[in-house]
Amino acid sequence: MVLWVYSSLFMLVMVVGAPWWVLRMTTSGRYRAGLLERLGMIPAGLREAVAELDGKDLIWVHAVSVGEVLASTALVRELRKLGYGVAVSTTTQAGQELARARFIGCPVFYVPLDFAFLMRRYLQVLKPRLVVTMESELWPNLIHTCKREGIPLAVVNARVSDRSFPRYMRLKAVWGPLLREVSVFLAQSEETAGRLREMGVAAERVVVAGNLKYDVVAGTAGFVTEWLKSLLAGERLVVAGSTLGGEEEMLLGAWAEVRAADPDAALLIAPRHTNRFEEVAALIEAKGFGVVRASRMGEAALDRNAVILLDTIGDLATVYGVADVAFVGGSLMKKGGHNPLEPARFGVPVAMGESYENFREIVGAMKEADAIRIVRREELGGVLAGLLVDREGAKAMGARGRQVFEAQAGATGRVVATLVGLMRGEG
Repeated sequence: MVLWVYSSLFMLVMVVGAPWWVLRMTTSGRYRAGLLERLGMIPAGLREAVAELDGKDLIWVHAVSVGEVLASTALVRELRKLGYGVAVSTTTQAGQELARARFIGCPVFYVPLDFAFLMRRYLQVLKPRLVVTMESELWPNLIHTCKREGIPLAVVNARVSDRSFPRYMRLKAVWGPLLREVSVFLAQSEETAGRLREMGVAAERVVVAGNLKYDVVAGTAGFVTEWLKSLLAGERLVVAGSTLGGEEEMLLGAWAEVRAADPDAALLIAPRHTNRFEEVAALIEAKGFGVVRASRMGEAALDRNAVILLDTIGDLATVYGVADVAFVGGSLMKKGGHNPLEPARFGVPVAMGESYENFREIVGAMKEADAIRIVRREELGGVLAGLLVDREGAKAMGARGRQVFEAQAGATGRVVATLVGLMRGEG
């Protein structure tokens, strides 16, 4: 009954929202991308890619967007080393592009809409031994269809946020039976594990495995990283990564204070969402700066009044390794922040805003080690300038951040062991 109501409401939303979707598809490529796959049309390339796995046991990993693709990279790598085939689905276009770049040799596709008949179609093609969803991806029809088909489903890097927990608890009578159909939750933290148990999940189905984002894997340094090194020619670089709307304006507004402290400093901005590249380029120019775009390597030199725009996909993780100071975005706009371990793994000193609830455990560990600076908006320029000027202090801070990264790693091994045991019937 609950699934029938959910599916009916989902269909109603799709029908009522159809005019909006048509409008967005005519004005934005990211809404057209993968549309047929999401509506259940299985591409021939997916069937062929699955066939090329040559009978290997297949694991379907769903990673909604860029952050989840990055978090799942080490997991996918280790599963493939053990001889499993891995198929990866995403929801967003940016996630899809990064997954295709990261998971060479894996079938990569857009996840279908959460209707039971669509999920059954994909399960019939993939024939997975196991389905894995990342973090907070709880799709009722996918979960129930896997249960009916006898396919174990694991929620990996499971997280229940401060915001969503009260909502789950208010609807515990609805969510409880569905959550009990999940084979295992591999929780990021004991806090999430406790919340899952309160939501009705049996204790034996909850495992505290740690956070896969501590095991973040940078891609192979490529053309963009090498281009940056040659472009900088000695200038010290501040990388502002995963920025959201409003944060770029703050960074550009604070940049005069940074340049007053270090006239040779250079700024690189990497917007979180690919559809904002043109918007951010226009903003940089409107603020009186030149723009050097990574997508047009070789077209422009870096002068004193230019800002570098990282308008490519999948390069930020390695570009952080070129930075002297990193600012992690999504944290000045009350959006929960992004992963400070991405720059910390390189020993780069990190600053971010006061909104970091999506990475509270990670930020907590870094704060305890004095390995991160949490800044208010009005402090941004001063903190970035201070980290550039105090080279020894910044170097020591970066080293402490790297130690946090190294000390907390290891979740991937625990997750893999649990998943393999689940497939062998040990869970």
